[in-house]
Amino acid sequence: MSTDNETQNELNWLEVDAAPFRLSGFAWHEQDGAFHRLPLSASPNVRPDIELLAGQTAGGQVAFRSNSRKVAVKVDLKGPSNMDHMPATGQCGCDLYVGDPHQQHFQSVVRYDRAQDHYESSLFEHPDPEMRSFTINLPLYEGIKSIQVGLAPDADIAAPPPWADPGRIVIYGTSIVQGGCASRPGMAHTNILSRTLNMEFINLGFSGNGNGEASVIELVAAVPRATLIILDYEANSWIEGLQKSMPAAIDIIRKQRPETHILVLSRIPFSKDLTHNGDVIHREQCRDYQAQVVDKRQRAGDANISFLDGTTLLDSPSFECTVDGVHPSDLGFQQMADRMEPAIRAILSDLN
Repeated sequence: MSTDNETQNELNWLEVDAAPFRLSGFAWHEQDGAFHRLPLSASPNVRPDIELLAGQTAGGQVAFRSNSRKVAVKVDLKGPSNMDHMPATGQCGCDLYVGDPHQQHFQSVVRYDRAQDHYESSLFEHPDPEMRSFTINLPLYEGIKSIQVGLAPDADIAAPPPWADPGRIVIYGTSIVQGGCASRPGMAHTNILSRTLNMEFINLGFSGNGNGEASVIELVAAVPRATLIILDYEANSWIEGLQKSMPAAIDIIRKQRPETHILVLSRIPFSKDLTHNGDVIHREQCRDYQAQVVDKRQRAGDANISFLDGTTLLDSPSFECTVDGVHPSDLGFQQMADRMEPAIRAILSDLN
């Protein structure tokens, strides 16, 4: 599937951060012009680990319509693939979906030398030049310096179909939120949900660093056009961290966004829960604490906050839904999305 030089020479290479392309998943791109998940001005105020992870493009998408017979990507990465439990196609790759909203289907994923920090790859070829909708999902666990889309020189290009809602769903959390360890970007649950709901997701998952710290929660609350904010960071904070951070995190969000709905999500089951009784007890403590925080807020009059039990998101046996006992496989992410979708739809319905 790698695009050879002859094919490359036939294509017109276009930057993706100008109309009619729709670049989504980067709330501050219009301000900063960077493929960065937090505003560049926030760099001095967040830990270096957060700043590094914010440069990884989880949740980023490029959408457009075209009658091009060929679609390819040219990507310059910030670094090569280096993960031992996640495919290079998920960490550093792009994949392509074809179709209008609610009719999108997976087409292909890049193929490249994983030792390299750049690639050119064909994603679509078809003999008929008809107008089609395309969505390219960007790498989950690596940053990009630049990305171009290659189309046939005689192709027309137009804006994609609109989102179902102009609002954004913002999700904050851990490596699981960021997309570890999906085999390709389109199988991260935030991208699955973006397709099924036809809404923009702002993925603020920071691998190993979902600690609910005030400097980051301030930015979560500041995402423009946030319709729903999901807090899913138990797996990095545990009970002591949750007790210290969660009430304050909700206070921060409420100060900036008095009416935005907040969904608190406890963690999914891990394989060790089956063999380590202490892990089960601790998970239940974390789940119950978060549910109690939400219940207290509701009883105090906050109608725009709810809780979802993460132990319900995976089918039994849940240990078959992960790559390493913690991070979901594509199967796990699909199940998570399937079970989160009704809860999110109910919230959005109440808001309309």
